[in-house]
Amino acid sequence: MFASRHRLRVAGGVAAIAVVAMVAAACGSTSNNSSTSTKYVSGAVATIPNVTGSGANCIFPMETTACYSVANYSDFMDLMFRPLYMFGGNNNSITVNYALSTADKPIYTDGGKTVVINLKPWKWSNGETVDAKDLIFFLNMLEAEKINYAGYTPDLLPDNVTSYQQTGTQQVTLHLKTAYSSLWYTYNQLAILYPFPMAWDVTHAGAAAGSGGCTTDTAADGWAKCKAVWTYLNSQNKDTSTYATNPLWQVVNGPFRLTSYNVSGAYNFVPNPKYSGSPKPSIAELKFVVYTSTDAIYTALKTGALSQGPIPSTDLTKAGPNYLPATNPLASAPNGGYWLQAQEEFGIGYAYENFNNPTYGPVFKQLYFRQAMMMLDNQVGMNTSVGRGYSVSTVAGVPSVPVSQWISPAMKANGGQGPYPYNPTKAKALLAAHGWKVVSNVLTCESSACGAGIKVGTQAKFSMQYSSGASTQADDVDILKSGLAQAGIQLSAAPETFDSLLADLTPCTPSESRCSWTFLYLGAWLFNGPGFEPTGEPLYATGAVNNSGSYSNAKMDSLINATHTSSSLSTFYAYANYTAQQLPVLFMPLGTTTFANSNGLHDVTQSPVLMFFPEYWKCTTKTC
Repeated sequence: MFASRHRLRVAGGVAAIAVVAMVAAACGSTSNNSSTSTKYVSGAVATIPNVTGSGANCIFPMETTACYSVANYSDFMDLMFRPLYMFGGNNNSITVNYALSTADKPIYTDGGKTVVINLKPWKWSNGETVDAKDLIFFLNMLEAEKINYAGYTPDLLPDNVTSYQQTGTQQVTLHLKTAYSSLWYTYNQLAILYPFPMAWDVTHAGAAAGSGGCTTDTAADGWAKCKAVWTYLNSQNKDTSTYATNPLWQVVNGPFRLTSYNVSGAYNFVPNPKYSGSPKPSIAELKFVVYTSTDAIYTALKTGALSQGPIPSTDLTKAGPNYLPATNPLASAPNGGYWLQAQEEFGIGYAYENFNNPTYGPVFKQLYFRQAMMMLDNQVGMNTSVGRGYSVSTVAGVPSVPVSQWISPAMKANGGQGPYPYNPTKAKALLAAHGWKVVSNVLTCESSACGAGIKVGTQAKFSMQYSSGASTQADDVDILKSGLAQAGIQLSAAPETFDSLLADLTPCTPSESRCSWTFLYLGAWLFNGPGFEPTGEPLYATGAVNNSGSYSNAKMDSLINATHTSSSLSTFYAYANYTAQQLPVLFMPLGTTTFANSNGLHDVTQSPVLMFFPEYWKCTTKTC
């Protein structure tokens, strides 16, 4: 997700992750976590920041692309509505966490063609049991509205299921079209599933729970009942003014419930007393407050106003081991000071290129042109001058950090810079060999050698829309602009709010007026669902909803599909290497974020997949 719940779940680049997620995952820290002698207080309030326009703006966990972000899922919905399977934990894990999940480990039989899911008898806040019919509700809704769901990829769930049925009060069985890798199917398919409460199976306010009929609907009527229910729920999802008061959203099975909400990014949570999982929240209230930028957040930290918040890398000395500075600038801040914690994300930084842009789509479809742009993309310079040791280069469609089994041979080439390290001389020669020439300071196509569909006289003048409010992302765009200019490629910067950029994510066709964009830079994709195994079906498969640039390559599709049925690392490496070679997007740095945590805040060590677990937090002061 884009620094979206996993789920593209979409993250900001470098320190821009603060735009989409105020969550800290420790890969290193000046530790201030619990000890047996620490005395904690009850009734504590934890306060964390959002940047204006980057907070949650959707609440229904079957979202369109415009809602698919970490801010909406991990940092908001998942606090209230727990998915079938949770990943990571209050640690550095990137694996499934069955203890925190609403279902037990799935059972695969018939060579991987049958999956049995046993749900735990957790409780909804209205007293009902989370059971098999709640999962059937979601599966039926998915069948009815898959085209409108951002987590859907053609031929995958639900298309790869021949049938499913309730096989016990707490059990659902799926029959699959083929034998799948149990790792991939759990991590990248079952991970999108949520139990839905019967209180949501309605078509109007005040209706009796289950009266909408989606839970018992079938394809015989074209899923008409489910479509009607989805239409109603989606209408309520759009009514942000009622998020904290609508009875629908007060039926929760997660550790928290919402008590106030403002679309600007200010909202409050309190514990759900009927939460069945463990641990139960210790804090009495979790408050999100709004600031205009990451710089404004840092100013608030210097006054001791927050329990936790990100520090822009520009306000830190150069990073040392574990992405942490040698000195802590907030150690002596008011209200007890802060301890530092670094967040290393399991994701990739990139900007979409619009392969369907009527003028420049044919240019982006040329592999040589993408290779040249990559050789003008000075990520090492960005990491040094902007990231200052707090960011890492992205060289493929697979995360380079944390260190994992997924890092392929092509990713390790040229000292970890991948197959196309920064080399302006080589880039200019490659462009010249394909009919491009700098005319009046602008790279211009001079012959048919430029490639199919590119008109002679076409000038390489692009615009990059990127997330405003995060200075590091703007600085990276400036460096990219300078790099491209060395070959005569002109790039203009166009900052917009993160929420505004999400509205452009739906793939477009050349005939649409909205298809005029060339580069869309939201920051990053986190492999935090769907896609905890970092395969490419959400991003690069032909027709995928999150394939916003409309990239399409038959070999890429084949390599992606192979990872679905094989657990072999050689199969995965073939896919990962191809993403490094083919450049389906323009790769950009991925940032770590340095978080300041109040010295009164303990048990804060969250996952690289950006799962957010404030139920673990403990405080030694009332305003931790």
